[in-house]
Amino acid sequence: MTHKAGFVNIIGNPNVGKSTLMNALVGERLSIITSKAQTTRHRILGIVNGDDFQILFSDTPGIIKPAYELQASMMDFVKSAFEDADVLIYMVELGEKELKDEQFFNKIKNSKIPVLLLINKIDTAKDQTVVEEKLAYWQEKVPNAEVFLISALEKFNVEGVFNAILDKLPPSPAFYPKDQLTDKPERFFVNEAIREKILMHYKKEIPYAVEIETEEFIEDEKIIKIRSIIMVERQTQKGIIIGHKGAALKRVGSEARKDLQKFFQKKIHLELYVKVNKDWRSNKNQLRRFGYKE
Repeated sequence: MTHKAGFVNIIGNPNVGKSTLMNALVGERLSIITSKAQTTRHRILGIVNGDDFQILFSDTPGIIKPAYELQASMMDFVKSAFEDADVLIYMVELGEKELKDEQFFNKIKNSKIPVLLLINKIDTAKDQTVVEEKLAYWQEKVPNAEVFLISALEKFNVEGVFNAILDKLPPSPAFYPKDQLTDKPERFFVNEAIREKILMHYKKEIPYAVEIETEEFIEDEKIIKIRSIIMVERQTQKGIIIGHKGAALKRVGSEARKDLQKFFQKKIHLELYVKVNKDWRSNKNQLRRFGYKE
């Protein structure tokens, strides 16, 4: 029996369902899922193991034209997705026409590695002819790709995609221990859980001006004690995050704690603080500190 293993990198515009797909494929809630664009900032690795295979999934930030240093770093994660993939998943949603970046699009069309093009959210189609038109459009646009119609949310045809990936994986020993789910440390998932709640409950610029840093993660048999800092860029943002009599911050903490209890299968004690870290998104040293720069 030949063992297969390889890196499968998921790319596409913001908000097409990349994180939902990865969570459906991995079976754990590893990536943040919200309806706001640009929720994924790092490349997240989810690992799926079988007796004779190991698939390393990487969810990348949505492709955008960078407006500041943080976004430029996010696009570096996408560029690197082309470099180490054994299989590339290019994801589009039913209504869209092309990638926001022509250079990336050309890279996909000229890719030497197998490309699976997934047309997501087909459950939202009003009429079957729309689906057929889109299928024909993308088959012509990216002739080197194998095209799949899917609904990541409803898990429709996700198994078909999984089988196609398995089929295209190269023979290789496993890269990670077989009981490992991800290459990210626990604190990373704490930060993501808090950030997801901020994306859900705050409007406009606030979620994008926020970075989370977990300063303390102490685990014993029954409980995990966590202390995390929410960084914002300005004093006014700090006030908005905390809210009237601390109510807004309390809600974020309470909801994140519930998710983390489910994720870690343990009681969680979570303390949240808010600090101003002026213009961190444009500061290369700060971005390095938060893991956005090599």
